Amino acid sequence: MHDVQKHVSGLRRLVKRRREPVVVQTLRSAAAATIAYVIALRLSPEPAPLTAPLTALLVVQVTFYATLTNGIRRVNSVVAGVLVAIAFSVLVGLTWWSLALLIVAALGVGHLVRVDEYVAEVAISAMLVLGVTTVGFTAWARIVETLIGAVVGTACNLLLPPPVWVDKAGESIEDLARRVRQLMLRMGEEAAGRIPWELAAERLHEARRLDQHIAQVDASLRQAEDSLRLNPRVKEGLLHRVVLRTGLDTLEICTVVLRVLARSFTDLAKARGSRELFPPRVGAVVEELLSEIADAIVSFAVLVTTHLSENAESAEARLTAELHTAAATRDRLAELLREEVGEDWENWQLLGAVLTEVNRMIAELDTEHRTSRLLEELDRVSREQREKLPRMTRLRDRLGVQEELWNRAGFGERSR
Repeated sequence: MHDVQKHVSGLRRLVKRRREPVVVQTLRSAAAATIAYVIALRLSPEPAPLTAPLTALLVVQVTFYATLTNGIRRVNSVVAGVLVAIAFSVLVGLTWWSLALLIVAALGVGHLVRVDEYVAEVAISAMLVLGVTTVGFTAWARIVETLIGAVVGTACNLLLPPPVWVDKAGESIEDLARRVRQLMLRMGEEAAGRIPWELAAERLHEARRLDQHIAQVDASLRQAEDSLRLNPRVKEGLLHRVVLRTGLDTLEICTVVLRVLARSFTDLAKARGSRELFPPRVGAVVEELLSEIADAIVSFAVLVTTHLSENAESAEARLTAELHTAAATRDRLAELLREEVGEDWENWQLLGAVLTEVNRMIAELDTEHRTSRLLEELDRVSREQREKLPRMTRLRDRLGVQEELWNRAGFGERSR
């Protein structure tokens, strides 16, 4: 009975994960390679035409957008590598010295056929194909298999579009926001105490390390953007790309400002020496303000990663309320810091910098500023599309597609 429950639980987990992008991509790759092999069995004179599924496996990794833009170069790189491998298999076979010559020849051919960033794939394809090619197979059979694999892989990308990676990108954006929040909470808790400048400097190092997470989020977002472009499974691809990209830009600015704030705390801790970083009543307000801004940053991340209009409206209302509360707390802090400057004139620049930095984060998260930024970016992308595809853009404008998508995503008149 226990074994049965274990198997049922495993099946449930499998069903739950069937829609994940990694699972979908794996199934697409396996399907393309299998179909290419079945077709090659009928058309190729060889008993085991493995070049066809191998080529299909390489080609099917291209996104739908890359299929139509960079796909030709990538397919050319695969075909060129396969042809180089065929020549070497017929002439010399696979040895250590022929492998070295193969790599040199494949890289040279890659530059000659101008596959640009896919030069390395010429050599990779050549090595992989040479591993399954032995002396005695005819070059014609390998060419046929290569074409079969290329056609099946490209057709698979057209008929079965690659998975959309928006959810993964959204998760990475929210994870970045939560990391920023945790650091801000720690800095706020330490604001009213006597902290050595070494501890304040450690917070500065933590803020600097957030740059690594921003780079990871950017890579995840680029993958999501490629999966959205020209993908028939996505009706709001352009808007999703603009919302996610501008959202990450805002979080990156907040991270930079947080790093500057941590630097101000460190310099202030050095100047204060054994005294508190802030007087108790000022420190309490600083802690309260940083906590409110930290919560607003997470709410902002949830807002930019929300797809449905109703949820987006709720997230925007929550963000607006949190920013309103933070603005009131900032005004109280400004009054307290004005009094503090009168008593500690030597550090007036650092105290003023703290107020400037928290005010900058509140301004960046403001919903009106976000809407203006979205409009500017959407207009810029639309102009670029009109320049590249004028006829398609005129047709889209006549149908009112862009306005419909804008309202459907929750950025209509209510946000302006």
